[in-house]
Amino acid sequence: MIRVLVVDDDFMVARIHVGFVERTEGFEVVGVAHSAAEAEEAVARLRPDLLLLDLYLPDRYGLDLLADLRGGPHTCDAIVITAAKESDSVRAAVRLGVADYVLKPFGFADLEERLRRYAGQRSLLARAEVVGQEDVDRVFLRAAGSAQPLPKGLSPETARLVEDALKASTDALSASEVAESVGMSRVSARRYLEHFKQVGRADVALRYGSTGRPERRYRWVG
Repeated sequence: MIRVLVVDDDFMVARIHVGFVERTEGFEVVGVAHSAAEAEEAVARLRPDLLLLDLYLPDRYGLDLLADLRGGPHTCDAIVITAAKESDSVRAAVRLGVADYVLKPFGFADLEERLRRYAGQRSLLARAEVVGQEDVDRVFLRAAGSAQPLPKGLSPETARLVEDALKASTDALSASEVAESVGMSRVSARRYLEHFKQVGRADVALRYGSTGRPERRYRWVG
């Protein structure tokens, strides 16, 4: 389970975020903090894996808190959840290595998608074996790819269905097989599959028949 500390000065908003996290498989809320001071104490005591961090806290700016935590005895990842749309805030968050940046208001499906993406990236980095530069490049490509938004015309809901179809199969699947499983056209399935390949979340192999072009078959690796 990924242990989450929710940090938000609004008690009602914090409660909503707790509910969202608890509804997401693989995550559990270990604590709630309503100020930077409370968050700092909770991080030291509870040792969470992930912060859901509001920026506008009553006693301190959230990114200043995060910068101090980065130098402390227990480091944890952070997803910023805020109404701050300023470019400086976004750039500062990127420099501090936040896992994601979510603007309020948002719904459960949006946060769930980002939490699942974070879990995938965390799992990838935990499994990575580095022997040479090629392994390093693969880790960076896939870690960056897991945070990329979907291309225009692709929906998160359908992407999840395609992802689930790949994960559920012990064998590599063709675009036609995925299309039949999900209930969509082969062309559309191919677009999602190629996107997953491009960002490093699916591998593709060619199956050669007696005639015609080889068939592309996809396996989930993300």
